[in-house]
Amino acid sequence: MQIERYIDHTLLKPTATPKAIRQLCSEAREFNFFAVCVNSCYVALAKEELKGSMVKIAAVIGFPLGAMSTEAKLCEAQFCVDHGADEIDMVINVGWLKFGEYGLVKDEIAKIKQAIAPMKLKVIIETCYLTAEEKKIASMLVVEGKADFVKTSTGFGSGGATFEDVELIKRVIQDKIKIKASGGIKDKITAKRYLDMGVSRLGTSSGIVIVKETNP
Repeated sequence: MQIERYIDHTLLKPTATPKAIRQLCSEAREFNFFAVCVNSCYVALAKEELKGSMVKIAAVIGFPLGAMSTEAKLCEAQFCVDHGADEIDMVINVGWLKFGEYGLVKDEIAKIKQAIAPMKLKVIIETCYLTAEEKKIASMLVVEGKADFVKTSTGFGSGGATFEDVELIKRVIQDKIKIKASGGIKDKITAKRYLDMGVSRLGTSSGIVIVKETNP
């Protein structure tokens, strides 16, 4: 298993500088990660730094709260696509979900997917804020909205990915779409267990540690 090909090498901190993004891209080239994951303001820089490489660019939108208007998320998504993003990771409106506004959540996902198609859309449901029932509903809304991945977490909430949440999401989505586990994945044992469970992508800022543990 080439574990590096499952990793989105991630830097989303508010303190991230252009220098740090250049280093992120250099590391992604060196370790052959599947993608870098960056905020929208750094998409063009990442595109320039990764020119000629196989590394994809995943850009987050509505990050990390998800509470922006749908129009704002659509505008940000279009900006990212226009500046070289290959994939979009969006955050749902958690407040809408918790209030039962399921149609609004699904329609927002569908609109963003339509706007960026055929590019991949990963939808962050921020599991740490949801009950088990809400996690099930959110996962099904991602399927119904025609996205490509359910993503567990932003890494900025009160918790990240858990094995239990991934199992729950798998039962709901079956094989209709894929899963990205993100938040708190810091070592090879954890990363490999998620992959063995059927996760298709890992979001982590510890990719180098994981790969070095895998290939000492």
